[in-house]
Amino acid sequence: MERSTIVRVHEGLHARPATRFVKLAKGFESDVELVKDGKAVSAKSSVKLMLLAVKENQEVTVRANGADAIEALEALIGYLENPRAGLDDEAEAQSAANDAGQEAAPASGSVPTAPDGANRLRGVAASEGFAIGPAFAHFPPDIAGRGRVLRAEEIEGEIDRFRTAVGAVQARMDLALAQDSLSAGDRGIVAALRDIAADDSLTGEAEGLIKGGNDAVSAVITAASTIAAEFSAVDDHYLNARADDVHAVGRQICLVLLGQDDISLENIPEGAILIADDIGAWDLARAPLKRIGGVVCGHGGATSHIAIIARSHGIPAVLGLGGQVNALRTAREVALDGNAGHVIIDPDAATRADFAGRVEAAAKERAGLTIFKTVTPTLADGRIIEVAANIGSLEEIEAAQEAGAMGIGLFRTELLFMRHMHLPSEDMQAETYAALAKAFAPYPVIVRTLDIGGDKPIAGIEFPDEENPFLGWRGIRMCLDRPDIFKRQLRALLRAAVHGNIKVMLPMVSDISEVRQTLVLVDECTAELKAEGVPYASFDLGVMIETPAAVLIAPALAKEVAFFSIGTNDLTQYIMAADRLNPTVAKLNDVTNPAVMSAIEITAKAGVAAGIMVGMCGEAAGRPDLIATFVKMGLTELSMSPASIQRAKKAIMAMAAEG
Repeated sequence: MERSTIVRVHEGLHARPATRFVKLAKGFESDVELVKDGKAVSAKSSVKLMLLAVKENQEVTVRANGADAIEALEALIGYLENPRAGLDDEAEAQSAANDAGQEAAPASGSVPTAPDGANRLRGVAASEGFAIGPAFAHFPPDIAGRGRVLRAEEIEGEIDRFRTAVGAVQARMDLALAQDSLSAGDRGIVAALRDIAADDSLTGEAEGLIKGGNDAVSAVITAASTIAAEFSAVDDHYLNARADDVHAVGRQICLVLLGQDDISLENIPEGAILIADDIGAWDLARAPLKRIGGVVCGHGGATSHIAIIARSHGIPAVLGLGGQVNALRTAREVALDGNAGHVIIDPDAATRADFAGRVEAAAKERAGLTIFKTVTPTLADGRIIEVAANIGSLEEIEAAQEAGAMGIGLFRTELLFMRHMHLPSEDMQAETYAALAKAFAPYPVIVRTLDIGGDKPIAGIEFPDEENPFLGWRGIRMCLDRPDIFKRQLRALLRAAVHGNIKVMLPMVSDISEVRQTLVLVDECTAELKAEGVPYASFDLGVMIETPAAVLIAPALAKEVAFFSIGTNDLTQYIMAADRLNPTVAKLNDVTNPAVMSAIEITAKAGVAAGIMVGMCGEAAGRPDLIATFVKMGLTELSMSPASIQRAKKAIMAMAAEG
């Protein structure tokens, strides 16, 4: 059996997604292959799968042959169609987002020296931030094989010795994966390395070389170099970065074979700058990361596992220096700028003072913001301003909680629909919404009903071709035309409301009749659940204010609903008649334009006059320079990305302090 699909996995099947895909495939008895451009590989081999270089938005075919072939196809196709596949948690989600923003970073070793002096180098800006500290050179000696040809009677014993070494490396990695001290993001990276260590591509290549008479160490070095070269040759920056991982795993196997331990990072001084030609993700993940002030490396790029670990732990890093890194072998002190990719060797007094000031300012800002995690922003008049999070999946819950979110101001349900081959069932939706409600109770969780259109089609709904889908059949318009889909979602929300403070808002409202029709459907769903004996609870119904029409009828809408939530992203583009995705008219897409600010104020006045809550869930909600203005207009809820929450709370408290 086989089925084709378009890959939606963010950036394709690079390390973590490939590892997850293989793990899923191994859970089925059937033989499973993945086919791209006529080339088929086993879906149960991480290395072969990564070397197939499957990228986002490419078409692939999954083949399965066996007793559970149907189940295998369903599960694997579902994974390939999931944009967040392979992301462990918020740390990896953020790493993916950072990786996406670094696509244009230069390749390892291709970066020129900065023109301002022999002691100033320039590499890849892999993890932002500033650092200055003592240099900690980490240049372990190269490993070389014995270079002798084995006698025929030695080969079997050498293969056994090799297999034992591979097992020892796997066991060491399993032990690391079992430790609570390893963050979820680092755990995903170590799991990917373990898969490489266990993959038939590496072990099979090495065993073949041993059978040909090579000693085990020489065989591993050659096998790792061969596979790494294949990764380096692929036209994909994620897969290029996997070459370093293969070398790192090969080194660990060789060390076991030689009975040696690698040079430990356990003794790195507090605040030191780790300098290496290359450092394996396995070594860095196990290092005392809290003591490391920064990382400078000859190898690696913005999408390497070294970069991902550094970013997830807030460690500034400059990678990809190539041979320039050798200039740092004898450095006493190093300053690095992870924002620009600059490294300064033995900085002078003025530079030291400059960097020390930058580091101190950044630390103060982080520390200052952290104290706002548990703060409940309260104005001088006693009004509480709820600072909530915008999220799109259950995987983002932990990030919102860690930031101190006072509930969810916008849960985008599109991903729940887009990540599956079929429309999600009522039960699946109810479980998802209930999990949200439980996670944030007693804080409110505002769920936006399906906001999908021609620009973001989903399986199970046939959308018409539209010249401008942003002005077409989307949001509440589509939902009311498809009550079979809409009622399933409303029923799920009523069921989930039993578990917490669920609120529901309608997107793209431009007419009062849309609210009234929805209320009729809610009543129908309530009656059905009651008749079926299914537990349910009522929820507050609100609307997103994102069309000019909704602004102009805001006083009338306020009499029909329990709250407003201003969606500044779409509202701005509709008020200004400027596509927010079109760079040619980007300057018009400005929320501070008087026309947009006037629309927000009209909406706020209408909501306040009617005594309903007025919130905001667009990007502007997290802007410290605008928060005071919005609060003065009457907004009492601001929802934003988790990363902006503590800064927003600080801005509100500063406003309160001013009276």
